[in-house]
Amino acid sequence: MRPGAAIDPVELEFFRQLFVSIPEEMGVVLRKTAFSANIKERRDYSCAVYGPAGETLAMGDHMPVHLGAMPMSVDHVRKAFQLHPGDVAIVNDPFQGGTHLPDITAVSPVYVRGTRGPAFFVAVRAHHSDVGGMSPGSMPLATEIYQEGLRLPPVKLVRKGKLDRDLMNVILANVRTPVEREGDLLAQLSSMNRGEVRLREMTARYGLPKLRQASAALLDYSARMMARLIDSLPDGRYEFEDHLDEASPGSGPVRVRVVVTIHGSRASVDFTGSAAQVAGPVNANLAVTQAAVFYVFRCLLHEDVPASSGLMQPIEIVAPAGTVVNALPPAAMAAGNVEMSQRITDVLLGALAQAAPDRIPAASSGTMNNVTFGGWDPMRNRRFAWYETIAGGMGAAQSADGMSAVHTHMTNSWNTPAEAFEHEMPVRIRQYKVRRGSGGAGNRCGGDGIIREFEFLVPAEATILADRRISQPYGLDGGSPGAAGRTVHISKSGVETVLPGKVRITLSAGDRLRIETPGGGGHGKPS
Repeated sequence: MRPGAAIDPVELEFFRQLFVSIPEEMGVVLRKTAFSANIKERRDYSCAVYGPAGETLAMGDHMPVHLGAMPMSVDHVRKAFQLHPGDVAIVNDPFQGGTHLPDITAVSPVYVRGTRGPAFFVAVRAHHSDVGGMSPGSMPLATEIYQEGLRLPPVKLVRKGKLDRDLMNVILANVRTPVEREGDLLAQLSSMNRGEVRLREMTARYGLPKLRQASAALLDYSARMMARLIDSLPDGRYEFEDHLDEASPGSGPVRVRVVVTIHGSRASVDFTGSAAQVAGPVNANLAVTQAAVFYVFRCLLHEDVPASSGLMQPIEIVAPAGTVVNALPPAAMAAGNVEMSQRITDVLLGALAQAAPDRIPAASSGTMNNVTFGGWDPMRNRRFAWYETIAGGMGAAQSADGMSAVHTHMTNSWNTPAEAFEHEMPVRIRQYKVRRGSGGAGNRCGGDGIIREFEFLVPAEATILADRRISQPYGLDGGSPGAAGRTVHISKSGVETVLPGKVRITLSAGDRLRIETPGGGGHGKPS
């Protein structure tokens, strides 16, 4: 244990819960003050608290793909400039700590009495339903990042408590829904303000030296628990590979390969052999890959261990630059955060199933089924842009069937209620139900996916970024794979056309889109 890190276990748990309560409360503030249904209803956001060196101390129970990647955003902000009291920086550039452009991360320092630099940092990442680019919703079938929307390196939106109105105007001039964007950005600022207030209150009550001691003890405890878990796995080299169906229509499969090596209490996760970055939006950056590794190894822990930076200390990641798991500029990145992250998770779980078969489930749906669309709403006299993900089936485990109609792995969002959707958009939900029979058979059956059908009341442009339309979520130990998904366009006259998993389409009033999401894989031979 580090010098000065010794602390009573009861006291350690007490401070752990205090730290965790802050990002949880920040999330509540964000949700209640945001403008967009994507944040209010789907809860597509994440909040966390960091130490003075950018180390993760606590995170809310939010989005795994955000939380594991956000430390890189905090690091890039800290390296870009000095944050003074009252400053707030924002960033969405995937090559400077972001994930994809719709995810805007805000970072703020927390100064307390007696320190010359920040005692803590708070950060909030939220998915904005439109940040410009070639397609409404900013999740296009792009070939380079310049087509995807407004790209923000670390830049100060608030300076010493005063909003930079010029920068805000630049942002709003580049998006299709400026009122909603401004409301969501201001909600992020409100959320961070609540985090700062709570951290100052905690420091005033317990003193900074005590919080420093508790922080060091939390990091040390997380590292020791992860090392103990890894040590409990049999030493060995565990390989697995899978692929995305395609990067763009007809481009062919995109390989993801991993070798997990367990040696004592340390693990190496090597993605050498994964495909070179592609001319399509499915590339992931290193932050997304790190988030997937963080998530998978955290899930292996039986105990409720603090989700701090300490969890990654016993784990080494090798992700060759220029591949789909560590893409370089100017790679398109919109679906790396949502689709590639799911496949990275699938291959990690497939490898670790060989080392810990009793702990690893079959593959879940393996896609977030991203739907974006937009156009002009004559009834509300405004442009509209919509983004949502649609849930699928969870993979079965050795001891339990998979859940149906649920978001899994790197997404932790909610399904959008039909009432909230129709209140916001000139679109109707014609079907919204469980896709019965789509889960894989087995001694334990995979969960079923969802059928969600949209009817467009006005002309619109839509982009679908989905996967597992050709490949199927794998079963384990003799279990059957889950059913592949389907995307169907139904014209006003009733003609049905099956679409590729990744497609951009122009819709007329009266047209429908039906999304049938994949089921989860089964586990064990059917009895």
